[in-house]
Amino acid sequence: MTTRRNFIRQAAMLGAGLSVNPFFIKAGNGSVSANDKIRVGLIGCNGMGFGDLEAFLRNPDVECIAIADVDEGVLNKKAADAAKLQKGKKVAHLYKDWRRLIDNKDIDIVIVGTPDHWHCLQMVAACEAGKDVYCEKPLGNSIEECNVMIRAAERYNRVVQVGQWQRSDPHWQEAMAFVHSGKLGKIRTVRVFSYQGWCPSIPVKPDEPVPQGVDYNMWLGPAPQRPFNRNRFHFTFRWFWDYAGGLMTDWGVHLLDYALYGMKVTAPNSIMAAGGKFGYPDDACETPDLLQTIYTFNDFTVVWDHAIGIDDGAYGRTHGLGFVGENGTLVLDRGGWEVIPEKVGGVERMEAVPLHKQHGEGGLNLHVKNHLECIKTRNRNCNASIEIGAHIAKFSQLGNIAFRTGKKLAWDGKSFHDSEADRYLTKEYRAPWTFPKV
Repeated sequence: MTTRRNFIRQAAMLGAGLSVNPFFIKAGNGSVSANDKIRVGLIGCNGMGFGDLEAFLRNPDVECIAIADVDEGVLNKKAADAAKLQKGKKVAHLYKDWRRLIDNKDIDIVIVGTPDHWHCLQMVAACEAGKDVYCEKPLGNSIEECNVMIRAAERYNRVVQVGQWQRSDPHWQEAMAFVHSGKLGKIRTVRVFSYQGWCPSIPVKPDEPVPQGVDYNMWLGPAPQRPFNRNRFHFTFRWFWDYAGGLMTDWGVHLLDYALYGMKVTAPNSIMAAGGKFGYPDDACETPDLLQTIYTFNDFTVVWDHAIGIDDGAYGRTHGLGFVGENGTLVLDRGGWEVIPEKVGGVERMEAVPLHKQHGEGGLNLHVKNHLECIKTRNRNCNASIEIGAHIAKFSQLGNIAFRTGKKLAWDGKSFHDSEADRYLTKEYRAPWTFPKV
């Protein structure tokens, strides 16, 4: 493996557009000295942010030297948890303002684990500072945010991995190889579904004073000014349009990504959606608890179907995809994949393929390893590159926009050519935050 000094020098040269022979940047072999550590900083320590950090710290050549969070209680607890993972070595820098973490010149990789509405500003700032980025999904909270994030990664030549870890999970890759083999015959539709019974509604709660130790103004950031409400804070932020896009963007970017991957497409011709707050009409959520979206392509459709509070998805599963072909249907979820033959007139058109279960050490660990290898070789084509993360985040946004307008929308890759729908292409940022220009 390259030494830390050479690692930074090579990254700087590449960022400046200078050439470096990748064969001189060797991958780690599990035996590194203290000087070889790749130093990581985490922004947003709750939930998947810390889960991502745990995956990074399973690699002996990684050290966490900084974490940032607006909640002081979370910050201190996660700093202690990180020290345990590092066998007692404390995290050197704790910040409530993420910008101070970006300014820390000793950090090589920034993990962005914040709510969706923060991803764009933090990822772009990290790229501008010459740092590589692991950004949680969905990449951006609007279509224009995704576009500017692509430009930032390209301009500053940064290696960005998006947290769609199923892209690194072996059984998902095996399923795609079968889909691409043509054995299913003509595929007419892809059913994509996420029924999350574990995820209940949230009751209406009154606004309240900001908890001690929380910088709520920083938590809101570019989002509209709102009184503090626990429903909008931490995990349940994802059910409010100011900060996220509900189950469509939360699970959709994982599952719809593989629909597009399997069909080798990126953008639909048209989108229409229907749904609403049917299960919990009086709860605090803004995003729909049930939604069906139809994406139409030239000769097939992709159908998204989600619900919270119930588990009755398709094929006896709570989540997954069904590639419906003339000969059979390939069903895929996080547990494995199988093929169900099409039976017409009592005759099966192909042989069944029994369940191939998930195997290996897990997608997230492999995803982080892929990111580290790409950083060492300065290969921007990660398993879930910035381009992959952007096109699926935008694809999910299309479904939400169709739902919010109640229209069947045509899409040319840049615009709906509908004034109401086009208003959703970007987010208006609250001062003093401004939409990044790259």
